[in-house]
Amino acid sequence: MTSSRRILPGFGPSLGFTLFYLTLLVLVPLGALFVKTSQLTWERFRETVTDPVVVSSYRLSFQASIAAAAINGVFGLVVAWVLVRYPFPGRRLLDAVVDFPFALPTAVAGLTFGSLYMRVPWIDAVRIGTWITRGINAVLSRTGVGTVSAEALSGLDEFRVIVMLVFVGLPFVVRTVQPVLQDFDPEVEQAAHSLGAGRWTVFRRLVFPHIFPAWVSGVALAFARAVGEYGSVIFVAGNIPGKSQIAPLQIITKLDDYRYAEATAIGVVLLSVSLAILLVINGLEWWARRHERA
Repeated sequence: MTSSRRILPGFGPSLGFTLFYLTLLVLVPLGALFVKTSQLTWERFRETVTDPVVVSSYRLSFQASIAAAAINGVFGLVVAWVLVRYPFPGRRLLDAVVDFPFALPTAVAGLTFGSLYMRVPWIDAVRIGTWITRGINAVLSRTGVGTVSAEALSGLDEFRVIVMLVFVGLPFVVRTVQPVLQDFDPEVEQAAHSLGAGRWTVFRRLVFPHIFPAWVSGVALAFARAVGEYGSVIFVAGNIPGKSQIAPLQIITKLDDYRYAEATAIGVVLLSVSLAILLVINGLEWWARRHERA
């Protein structure tokens, strides 16, 4: 009997190195964030994170990130579908362009988009995605969450933030859906068509359930990337306190004033809400995989 030779060490050393690596790069920095925040008294912490200017920055960051992730969820799926299913001249070039937001420095992207959308009136008039944030604002205003009116967060600055976040988040959806879509056997679709199923039925009942877990993962990654985006957004938003400031800018402002504990307090809230949303999305992905196997 021959024993299989492993390139990497056994389970014990590999697990130990993995835990050490994740602890050093993830758990220790996050723990330091909470330790620094603990220097504030509870009253001071509550005053910091519930300040109207900070609350408005939370709402703008999360609402714009949700809107951008939703837009990328639709158009990212379309881009991945076109790249996989349709051969056409220049497809490889278009496939390479999808990765452009990964390589482009965020400051350069912010300058480019800022110059574009500040000088083209009809593009500004479209204001794509703002209807999503207006709906979220209306719900939050009725439930009494936050102290900033819905009208204060809607407008041209918000549209520019959403467009910028769509740009940086698009590759996450495309690159997670694309390989799964490539692995889907086209003969399954052909068999469904031969049995009388229409195109929409085949997509809804066969293709989309197959790519749904990967699609959800891509949307979650796009959302997480958008929440923490700073370098490009500050070039396109008006950065008006209480109206068009994003939460990362609030952190930078606190750091510039040497109020480190208050900056980490804002970061803790951002981290907690982002983790909660990601857990919900991951739970949805787990349910989809389990339902698919059943």
